[in-house]
Order: sequence, then structure tokens, then C-alpha cells
Amino acid sequence: MRAFTDQRDRDTPDELWCVEHTPVFTQGQAGKPEHLLMKGDIPLVASDRGGQITYHGPGQLVVYPLLDLRRRNLGVRQMVSLLEQSCIDLLAHWQIKAQAKADAPGVYVAGAHLQPERKIASLGLRVRKGCCYHGISINVAMDLTPFRQINPCGYAGLEMAQMAEFVADIDLGDVAQRFISVLTQALNEASAAAFK
Repeated sequence: MRAFTDQRDRDTPDELWCVEHTPVFTQGQAGKPEHLLMKGDIPLVASDRGGQITYHGPGQLVVYPLLDLRRRNLGVRQMVSLLEQSCIDLLAHWQIKAQAKADAPGVYVAGAHLQPERKIASLGLRVRKGCCYHGISINVAMDLTPFRQINPCGYAGLEMAQMAEFVADIDLGDVAQRFISVLTQALNEASAAAFK
């Protein structure tokens, strides 16, 4: 992603990368090592994105928007909000009620029976030369256990959620296809509005 961003010019088309990682913890550039509670067998990789520590693994959709924000006339905060709202819209398709929080980037679902809200999607971006990379991870149908080895996104005791808790037989490929469609539409609408 960094190489793609460094080599692109003003005419390089934007790209959206969808991936599913093998188990890995990633630590943001300002991340604090004390948020890794137990290392175990999962590797820890330093990342140049924003944010603290998170986990990526099978059953989680990770989308990297490699976008020229200047060309689209979008700011970083707008991009974060656009990713959050696209995820909220995606979840609404499966009747999962979710929301963003102004003080903690990501997407959250309400807990059951007065339990605290739980995080279902995490995000962290990096902007270089007016272009963004890194992105958003959406928990679809995965083993959430590794999140207990960390303070997710730097928050002690933060509980994680996944779409499989709300939708039986959820398919990662279906989620990826729908999210790309929702995100592409949101990006096109935001870009068009920015130039009015």
C-alpha cells in the first residue's frame, strides 16, 4: 500500500483492496506496547497507520481504500466518517443496528440486556501526499478470542462483536461485494457533492 501510494501520480486510478488476513496483531504508529496483554503465537507487526493495536484474522473483511483525497476533495475526517457510515449502511442491510462514536473511531453495536456496546468494525488510516491507505476491518464470522490478548484500539475491556452473531450463515464474499458497492456509491456521492 505504501509503495502504491508513493509511486502514484495525479492520474493514477484509485483502488479498493479487499483482503482476509492470516492471524496478526497490528500496532499503529503511535501505539503503546502495554496494549498487547499476551503475545502468544500471533505475530505483532508495526504499522504506519493511525490508532493503537488491533487483531486481523480469517473471517474478517479488511478493506484498504487507496484514494487520492485531494482529487476527490475529501478531508481525512470526512473519509473516516464515510467509511464508518458505509459500514453502518452495510450492517443495516442485514438488520444490524450500528453507530459511530465521535470520540472513538469505528462502528459499534448495542450490547444485549444493558451490556455495553461492542465494536464490530475498526479503522485506521494513513495519508501521504494527499492520498490515503490502510482502512477498515469488519468482523464477519471469525474467532474473536485473540481480541482478549489485547486492549482493542487501546481500550481496556472493549468487547468485540461480529456479524455472525446476528445473521446465520453470513458469507464473507457476500459482505465484501455489498460493502464495495456501498462504499463506491458513497465515495462517488461525496466527491460529486464536494465539487458543487
